[in-house]
Amino acid sequence: MSLKLTHLTKTFGSNTAVDDINLDVPKGSMYGFLGGNGAGKTTTFRMILGLLTQTTGEITYDGKKIDYSMTDKIGYLPEERGLHPKLKVSEQVKYLGKLKGMSTKEVNNKLDYWLERFEVPENREKKIEKLSKGNQQKIQLIASIIHNPELIILDEPFSGLDPVNVEMLKSAVKELNKDGATIIFSTHRMEHVEELCEELCILNKGKQIVSGNIDQIKDDFGQKDIIIEGDHDVSFIKAMPGVLDVKRVRNKTTVKIADEQFAEPIFNEVIKLGYFKRFQVQEPSINDIFIAKVGEKYE
Repeated sequence: MSLKLTHLTKTFGSNTAVDDINLDVPKGSMYGFLGGNGAGKTTTFRMILGLLTQTTGEITYDGKKIDYSMTDKIGYLPEERGLHPKLKVSEQVKYLGKLKGMSTKEVNNKLDYWLERFEVPENREKKIEKLSKGNQQKIQLIASIIHNPELIILDEPFSGLDPVNVEMLKSAVKELNKDGATIIFSTHRMEHVEELCEELCILNKGKQIVSGNIDQIKDDFGQKDIIIEGDHDVSFIKAMPGVLDVKRVRNKTTVKIADEQFAEPIFNEVIKLGYFKRFQVQEPSINDIFIAKVGEKYE
């Protein structure tokens, strides 16, 4: 059971915002959408939610098209803030919870839990407009998950937050996923994807650059970095087979190799020189993969 996007395309006039995306989001996974502004992330989310109609292609969840009957199973945190500034926190969350079929008692119990979880119980009866940006974001997240959705879509959930609040929200997202929710979130931040996700889709200008299980993507990519720390001169490595690049800063050398098979011959040559503090083969980062696939530095 999963969310499937098949040949999904969206055009606005002559502009193609989403260009033939094919994805399979496994049930219970944490799935990251990575890409800059204009990559097509938000447009894809809006099509999944039925807020935009796709130009071509199909979207299914558990093998069925997503329709109104599915609404109560989905939670959505939009990138744009959508809370009513004049309402109190309790009023806003109660209203949205009731739209999802919850009783007042259920909403109150859940709201109390999440306000305590986010260390802001004192904000319960405050107006939204009186809260800081970080606390507004917490309330917006609470509003999107109050009804225990099984599919949660978060559009840039950590944007503009200080590090403490980012960690708090990340912890909540991990908890929801552990409890069985399928979570899809978009971000500009590669480190969030590396830390949180098992699955990934990189979008660039509407096109699906790479997607799937992150460990598999890294294995398939092939390229690895070798980190060598020590005082010996290892400049000879540049001429060895499979070496793509060598950088040295003080006593640390970073060697980029085309495939892991080239690491052992390098190791065998290096240890002939004597003691080294470190020889380590590292997986490529998502940033390395983005640069190689897109041909430009990710910002």
